Amino acid sequence: MHAPPTAPGTAPRSAPRRHRRSRALGFAALAVSLLMAVPTAQTAFGEESQKARAAVPGGGDLGPNVHVFDPSTPDIQGTVDEIFKKQESAQFGLDRHALLFKPGTYDDINAQIGFYTSIAGLGLNPNDTTFNGDVTVDAGWFDGNATQNFWRSAENLTLNPVSGTNRWAVSQAAPFRRMHVKGGLNLAPDGYGWASGGYIADSKIDGQVGPYSQQQWYTRDSSVGGWGNGVWNMTFSGVEGAPANSFPEPPYTTLDTTPISREKPFLYLDGDDYKVFVPEKRENARGTSWANGTPAGESIPLDQFYVVKEGADAATINAAVEQGLHLLFTPGVYHIDETITIDRPDTVALGIGLATIIPDNGVTAIKVGDVSGVKLAGLLVDAGPVNSETLIEVGPENASADHAANPTSLQDVFVRIGGAGPGKATTSIVVNSDDVIIDHTWVWRADHGEGWGWETNRADYGVRVNGDDVLATGLFVEHFNKYDVEWYGERGRTIFFQNEKAYDAPNQEAIQNGDTKGYAAYRVDDSVEQHEGWGMGSYCYYNVDPTIVQGHGFKAPVRPGVKFHSLIVVSLGGNGQYEHVINETGSPTSGTETIPSQVVNFP
Repeated sequence: MHAPPTAPGTAPRSAPRRHRRSRALGFAALAVSLLMAVPTAQTAFGEESQKARAAVPGGGDLGPNVHVFDPSTPDIQGTVDEIFKKQESAQFGLDRHALLFKPGTYDDINAQIGFYTSIAGLGLNPNDTTFNGDVTVDAGWFDGNATQNFWRSAENLTLNPVSGTNRWAVSQAAPFRRMHVKGGLNLAPDGYGWASGGYIADSKIDGQVGPYSQQQWYTRDSSVGGWGNGVWNMTFSGVEGAPANSFPEPPYTTLDTTPISREKPFLYLDGDDYKVFVPEKRENARGTSWANGTPAGESIPLDQFYVVKEGADAATINAAVEQGLHLLFTPGVYHIDETITIDRPDTVALGIGLATIIPDNGVTAIKVGDVSGVKLAGLLVDAGPVNSETLIEVGPENASADHAANPTSLQDVFVRIGGAGPGKATTSIVVNSDDVIIDHTWVWRADHGEGWGWETNRADYGVRVNGDDVLATGLFVEHFNKYDVEWYGERGRTIFFQNEKAYDAPNQEAIQNGDTKGYAAYRVDDSVEQHEGWGMGSYCYYNVDPTIVQGHGFKAPVRPGVKFHSLIVVSLGGNGQYEHVINETGSPTSGTETIPSQVVNFP
């Protein structure tokens, strides 16, 4: 996933521009430039566009992997159980499912959610669809260990849990969004086995959230009745009822508000008509977007979307975008042989049911132009067997347009290299545009499954940010051969970072970075003047060679404008060690005990 090797602290090949953007461009001039650059569908593509429009109709049915229920549907529980039986342990399977519930009340439901399964209500407000029952994730399939409960989601429902507490024992890539729990929420598996981190946004939990064994967690723009405990790193921004900031004991990092946020687009029913609701951007948000009823935003009818179903190719997808359609990827696996290109402002590309895109021939899976307001959401990009230089690019190299008024966003956009089979990518996600919001992403080089090994699923770099004023809320990046995150843009901010260094490094030499022992999990380039991060952790588990020493988890220039709050590194069971937390600051981890080393603030 990363760029070619370089000397420590230097820019890689194709080094990013170091622009210092002026905000002087007036909005009128910006609007004119966008109109000139992106004509309407009727004028931009001429006669060919009109033919393409006829060839790629909008709307239509949602395909065979979308299961729609109303309160009168017979044997809902039986259908949900049957899907769970197939998906409970299908960690690298090919089936994808979305369980969609029309507004109404559903009694005696226990929807257990397995791999590649999304459950969601179809109301405009979570309270429109109520379960007198539970939406459950547990870890019986893995002997009570929840650290591999990935790739699933729950959205837009109200729950009255049978026992008073709903169980959502997950790890990465398992968002809990726009949910109202009229009771408590348990984030640990039955028996309180291990669990390894997750994400809540735009949700209201009336009772207490009990993390128990959860090692790290991020909660954004929500409301909770209380928070039970913390293990290593519990981070909150814009959360009513969140515990006070107290890192490192207990390990709570709490921001009163989230500087910029925009909730994920979602499918809903307006009467009998499907639409996609696109929430508005919020600034300094606190609490849910729907507390006072209908959230602010725009509804887009389904007939303005190309409903992508299994078997669709990239050429058809691109033709749909060119003629002015948005994209709704239904649950499925999509093999592509050319890049999906989105150059039109405000395009929505929404996946449901963990829709998965695989570039087969080494192309970049998705490229977004230097345009405003594109929304990528709910997609899993799985690297193919031929190395891709990049998997997702937001903006071309040297992008410089101002998108502060209408940022592009990536939400629940996940990347996987290996695990489901051989896969390679030099750099997974490259963000060149300014003002981008990265809201919950898990970028993962596999450490188990099929097709993995130090060179088998080679992926040097996870996320590289070249754009200015980029905000990451919920950044999970793991196991890359070199740097997991590199940041070159100015005024970048990260609220919550979770990382594990690559387990499978064969020896110290394999990770050596010039004179430095290992590549930092999160590196801010020496040229950067302003950067800030809150609630950030890196963990090592060098189980192939437990003698490996990692010089530090974080690297950044020492200057007044570069600030970090609540940093932590952990050696898991003494399999490898850190010498420092950031640069040469912070005490080393040592021995075989899992005892964190912490830096509350830097510098």
